[in-house]
Amino acid sequence: MEGWMLRLSAVLYILVATVLGGGAVTAVLSMRMMEAWQIAGAFAAGCVVALPIAAVLGRKMYNAMKSSSTPA
Repeated sequence: MEGWMLRLSAVLYILVATVLGGGAVTAVLSMRMMEAWQIAGAFAAGCVVALPIAAVLGRKMYNAMKSSSTPA
């Protein structure tokens, strides 16, 4: 069943990386940093930060689904 946790984390990564990368780009643009490398760096940093967040969220969601699916 570990494959399910990896798939869940991968889907969560797509969502979390989009949010964090977009937020980082918005922050960089609001500081009037208009160079391409600054924008790309902000997005890359958001994507890197999203990795552990998606892994932790995936593990917590998987464990919550696993524990709630046992019959009483």
